[in-house]
Amino acid sequence: MSTTLVRPAPEIVARRARDILAIVEADREFGRLRTACAKYDEDWQSFTGYALVDGFDVAKDTEPLFPEAMRAMAIKSAVYEMTDQDEEAAEIPVAVPVDEMIHALAAQFTVLCRIQERTDIKFVHATDRESIGEWDHGDYTHQVYRAAWGPMNERYWFGKEETARRKAVVTAKYGPIGVLDGGRRFVPGFPMAS
Repeated sequence: MSTTLVRPAPEIVARRARDILAIVEADREFGRLRTACAKYDEDWQSFTGYALVDGFDVAKDTEPLFPEAMRAMAIKSAVYEMTDQDEEAAEIPVAVPVDEMIHALAAQFTVLCRIQERTDIKFVHATDRESIGEWDHGDYTHQVYRAAWGPMNERYWFGKEETARRKAVVTAKYGPIGVLDGGRRFVPGFPMAS
């Protein structure tokens, strides 16, 4: 991410983000969006996202994690609007587990498209603009979130240093069973039939 990004004041973004979230939550398909994200559980393979949450359990963590992702998306949408659709500015740093839930949201493409059409709110998520693992306490995202909704859920929002520490622990546990590079490479593979 560029170091010369100009973003609106956190308090101004917070007001608009609260409005955006209220509009989206009032949409007739919001319940479906929430339910669909929860049903994404059998397809969630997260080696360095959800695995960083201590004792993560998809059955228990989906419900409290979903609002965190929605709040992050509302902030992104507010920044996007206020910066003349600057994707790079809107792709604010978020905690890794929250980003994983954003991926579950983005997978609900059709519902999200209809909600965008009805509300005229644009959701922003661009992998090539992300700064994975860079969210930290006191940063821009944290300032906006705090101004909009108060304290963050610390189970999912842990800082950059703690993210790196947990990632190292998880990666070390995976290595002996052949899950390498945070799940981007696997060995020994499947034996081939002769």
